[in-house]
Amino acid sequence: MLMTILNVVYVLIAVAMIALILMQRGAGAQAGSGFGAGASATVFGARGAGNFLSKSTKWLAITFFVISLFMGWNATHLRKPAAPTGPDLGLMSGVPTAPATATAPVAGPAVPVAPQVQQQAPAVPVAPAAASTSQQTPKTPSQGG
Repeated sequence: MLMTILNVVYVLIAVAMIALILMQRGAGAQAGSGFGAGASATVFGARGAGNFLSKSTKWLAITFFVISLFMGWNATHLRKPAAPTGPDLGLMSGVPTAPATATAPVAGPAVPVAPQVQQQAPAVPVAPAAASTSQQTPKTPSQGG
């Protein structure tokens, strides 16, 4: 519940910061009229005390970063890891498994199933071994022949 509220506040602060930053004038806004007659002295000079828009932007930015740090800390320290139920399957661990119970067949028109006929493979004749073409080992004189 707390994280949901923080997420909503986080987005609202981000949108408010964007709006306040876009409404403010930049530091060099007065330099657009020209660089003569002392206008260049105010381009990078001191602007005096901050007005309402700059102070609001500062506090929104501080709040934005504090919420960011808290949500990051909360995500890493307060969440308990789930106990593993089996071997780690990596990406496949998120795939739901099918239920173990068998479902009843859907009632519909009966389709006759043709009997399966087994076909016998034709016998392939085996070529006789030709003794005359094979290499014969030379006979030694002790074998007598």
